[in-house]
Amino acid sequence: MVQKKIFLLFVAVSTLSFLLHHGIRLNITEPFYLNCPSLPLHPGPDLNLKHTNVAFLKTHKTASSTMQNLLFRFAERNNLTVALPVQSCGHQFGYPQYFTSHFVHPHTLPPNIITNHMRFNKAELQRLMPADTVYITILREPSTMFESSFTYYHHYCPAFQRVANGSLETFLAEPWRYYQPNEKNSMYAHNTLAFDLGLDKDHSGDDEQYVQASLAGVENVFSLVMIAEYFDESLVVLRHLLSWDLNDILYFKLNMRNENVKTNLTPGLVSAIRSWNSLDARLYDYFNASLWRQISTHGQTCVAREVQALRQAQEKLMKSCFNETNPPLRSASQIKNNNLRPWQPSSKVDIMGYELPANVTQNVSSKAQELCLKLIMPEVQYTKLLLQSQSLRYR
Repeated sequence: MVQKKIFLLFVAVSTLSFLLHHGIRLNITEPFYLNCPSLPLHPGPDLNLKHTNVAFLKTHKTASSTMQNLLFRFAERNNLTVALPVQSCGHQFGYPQYFTSHFVHPHTLPPNIITNHMRFNKAELQRLMPADTVYITILREPSTMFESSFTYYHHYCPAFQRVANGSLETFLAEPWRYYQPNEKNSMYAHNTLAFDLGLDKDHSGDDEQYVQASLAGVENVFSLVMIAEYFDESLVVLRHLLSWDLNDILYFKLNMRNENVKTNLTPGLVSAIRSWNSLDARLYDYFNASLWRQISTHGQTCVAREVQALRQAQEKLMKSCFNETNPPLRSASQIKNNNLRPWQPSSKVDIMGYELPANVTQNVSSKAQELCLKLIMPEVQYTKLLLQSQSLRYR
């Protein structure tokens, strides 16, 4: 056994010596991982190598706005068509109604990509989208997601408005006292993830037959269910799934709340939220495990390597757009450019955004400036801009 190890070591040293002797240079500036596929850092010359037909189910309060922005930019860069809502629907496809093609603006047909908010309707989407469309979505841990929803949608959800002191703890102590399943916007107060996926939000997560059928149905349609807590790892898996390159998955975080309005979740609150949203909890736990199985297939070391490359590339991009790698978030009232002010659900919720420094907008090329602007453009404004440009192209 010892002789075998010595022989293998001799072969490895001899091979390395041969490579160096013949002028073959190894890149040792980055860690060298065996069996890791090469990471393309720049767009390939042939768009046909990339998969361009994508349906992204944009779920609520899950970092989905950041993902939507990424898809919008990919579509513009590659001259693809994005299905967008008719103007009477605003920036959503008739939500909370089930999606139908009647909600799609005729100037955005036939589409390559669809990503605005909707309630999932498999049959309608499959009629609208190309046959080879890849379906993806994103989930977030139910306790942090529900805490966010409770604040964000408090002005719109009667179940939350009924809580006299506006306390999350009070609501969770007796949720059925405040919640009415059939009233307007009730989906924000109970199993929102399940509702967005087209499931019954009021079905118990303890009904094993229903849960297993729901999990199988989602898994059968969606090639990838991203996880918000592992957003970068999810993007690496997505990159491989779609044969994209590193530049295609660059992003800046969008639609973030001011830290001052967030509620610290105790273990008791986490347990209460997951119990109240038990169907969401079952979905999240299952697809969180599913993501990590996919990561293991690619190799956790290789995925970690790509995540590191992604974050380094984003730091460089931040530096070029803001002159710093950690630009300050601003309240909407502080942002002078109307195209960069995020939508505010109410006066009690402060959704933060970015503004480009004046010296950046003056000194960089128009193309680089446009990239920086698009990276930080909120959903409502970007949707309107895309509709205008695609309508011009349609005419």
